[in-house]
Amino acid sequence: MPSPISDAGGSSSEAPAINGSGPVLEYAVKMRQFPQNALLSDMLAREALTEAHIDALVVAVASFHGAAPPASASVPYGHPDEVLEPALQNLDQILALPDDARDRPDLESVRAWTQSEHLACTPAFLQRRRGGFVRECHGDLHLGNIALVNGQVTLFDRIEFNESTRWIDVMNDVAFVVNDLRERGRTDLAARFLAAYLETTGDYQGLDVLRFYLVYRAMVRAKMARLRLRQVPLPGERERLAAEYHGYIDLARRGSQRPPGAIVITHGVAGSGKTTCSQWLLERVDAVRIRTDVERKRLHDVGIGHISDSPVETGLYTTAATRRTYMRVCELACRTAADSYRVVVDGAFLLRWQRDLFREAAAGLGVAFVILDVSAPEATLRERIVERRRRGNDPSDATIDVLEHQLATQERLGADEQPFVVSWNDCI
Repeated sequence: MPSPISDAGGSSSEAPAINGSGPVLEYAVKMRQFPQNALLSDMLAREALTEAHIDALVVAVASFHGAAPPASASVPYGHPDEVLEPALQNLDQILALPDDARDRPDLESVRAWTQSEHLACTPAFLQRRRGGFVRECHGDLHLGNIALVNGQVTLFDRIEFNESTRWIDVMNDVAFVVNDLRERGRTDLAARFLAAYLETTGDYQGLDVLRFYLVYRAMVRAKMARLRLRQVPLPGERERLAAEYHGYIDLARRGSQRPPGAIVITHGVAGSGKTTCSQWLLERVDAVRIRTDVERKRLHDVGIGHISDSPVETGLYTTAATRRTYMRVCELACRTAADSYRVVVDGAFLLRWQRDLFREAAAGLGVAFVILDVSAPEATLRERIVERRRRGNDPSDATIDVLEHQLATQERLGADEQPFVVSWNDCI
């Protein structure tokens, strides 16, 4: 707790004292310094940053964003004009510097893309502002401003001096983390962070504006490297900064690209390992994931961690509820794939109508469609379900009764589906 500094005499500031009897003049705060090797940037550099740390970071960022107040309608923060101005300013400041002429085409290309992408995203910017996604965020959320303190992932050094860089779309914060991991060569951890953040918050709509913010954040870092490059006389340091500068320009260029979208669905009974397989896949192909177990509970306003003990085909698992869940997930998957993202849908997909729904949706969008078939021996299925229920840390509500029902009622993959099927055993 901060300690008040008061005037001991009670009438002036000539005799200040901690916890004095006079009016409070200021507050003293005793700070503790954590070691620099506790920074996530340092941990990543020495290969000490684990998947568990990334998962904890997701919880920290999602909780921080969830508790942050949204911007009121009376302030300009998050308005499309407010979003575009700093993005163009970064690029114009770089272009104004004496530089290698070889960089200019890339910079001008990124500037033109920024303007066109901003125009395309304008309805989304407005919708997200109305929806409360412009909040009092961090504003400088890179790995050097995140530390492991007393075993807890801790965000610090939020921007305080400039409200316009703090009151931003939550995806602007997310983009900084994703970019930092990508730039440091860990696209797998970047995909893990993004997919888990989306699963936790349900903010798949944020993908509509994510590319804009990825490019913006990359160019912020490019500008900082370029400015430091002008100030550093040492040749070795100049070479490092030049490489960093060009690396961020390349990151911006890659961030602006729109690869073909794809929809991958899993297929398998409870305990077969669908979530493990989908996690492995999304980290290697830079995809996002949508889980039927998670979205089912979100649809019914039930906490993701809530474990239901409802009998088979009751409660959240009636025929009508299941159809509603798959329709909602298909809607999210289509929106995501149409935005040129690869999406992995983690669900059982044991009934033909469920697989046909997504197959036809992918065909309508003109994107690739894959059925990832996952299986395991029945004894293994039972062991996994029992252990998962014991741990109680998974959104799945599957029990042995559910497994037996699935085994008895599943509709096997048809011959016409086989061209789309990839066996998990062929992937490993």
